[in-house]
Amino acid sequence: MAEETDQEDKTEEPTFRRIEQAIERGDVPNSPEIYTFFILAALTLVLIVSAKPIAESLSRDMRGFFVHAAAMPGDPATYLGVATRAAWIGLKALAIPLGLALVAGLAAGFLQHRPILTAQSLAPQFSRISPMAGMKRLFGMEAWVNFGKGLAKITLVGVVAGAILWAERGRAESLAQLELGAALAVTLALAVKMMGGMLAVYAVIALGDALYQRHRWRSRLRMSKEEMKQEHKETEGSPEVKGRQRQLRQAKAKKRMMAAVPTATVVVTNPTHFAVALRYEAGMAAPVCVAKGVDSLALRIRAVAAEHGVPVLENPPLARALHATVEVDDEIPAEHYRAVAEVIGFVLRLRRRAA
Repeated sequence: MAEETDQEDKTEEPTFRRIEQAIERGDVPNSPEIYTFFILAALTLVLIVSAKPIAESLSRDMRGFFVHAAAMPGDPATYLGVATRAAWIGLKALAIPLGLALVAGLAAGFLQHRPILTAQSLAPQFSRISPMAGMKRLFGMEAWVNFGKGLAKITLVGVVAGAILWAERGRAESLAQLELGAALAVTLALAVKMMGGMLAVYAVIALGDALYQRHRWRSRLRMSKEEMKQEHKETEGSPEVKGRQRQLRQAKAKKRMMAAVPTATVVVTNPTHFAVALRYEAGMAAPVCVAKGVDSLALRIRAVAAEHGVPVLENPPLARALHATVEVDDEIPAEHYRAVAEVIGFVLRLRRRAA
């Protein structure tokens, strides 16, 4: 009951990550009826194309046993040799049907899902030996669904087979009057017709079961709202982790910015609140802001600039305007070209006089 209540809480469609995790575990939508349909199709193909050559080869290989059966020695070695040869003949006759059935089974698996290599499905699951779990598998909803599917399959196949045999009852009754070769040909034609009818039925069954299995698989992977929140937290990160990461990024950016202050051409300041470090070299389209800050950070920028001999000029209106409109590593806006040009021109004149 608790499990059913828990499943009722899972009202959200599975996320892409949830689906990928299920596939990695080997939990994929898998319809056994698709395998049955493909194998039946392969056997039908063998029946149409290779039944006569296989029968002729088997008859030719077995004829020697029946012709010389009376002259065969009765020692164990002879019986062992005969059994070995009979087994080899049987395997040779079954090689093509078994090979095509194997290929058909692999094709049915590839059609339903991509190839998966996982050891999780081989790990022991102690829940499978639980008596309560066993009772649920025997008498649960899934067991009743499987029982209904099996009953429907038997009914449909029986009806189709009966209809085909009833339509061909005249040919079936005439088998006793036909020679062996003609009887085999009629039998082969009837078998092909029966297999064709079964294939038509199984095409409908397989399609319906494939849709049902995929719906059941997605329903099983549904998530509760709490699981959605937890997954979002795991993928996007918790607020605490994101805040810490943001702090680390800001500290790294601040460290890089302070390392660029010595390369500045001038630091424009408001005496106590703002500081903006600008760099300009010949050939640049416009001056670039290499650092900016307020209050304590502004004081640090001024101290680093003074330590490395970078001119510090007080221009409160320009310092405030630049701090508000330009970001670090960006060129200054065009509206500040004139004011900044005057400041940098003044600095360059001072350098020339000092030289």
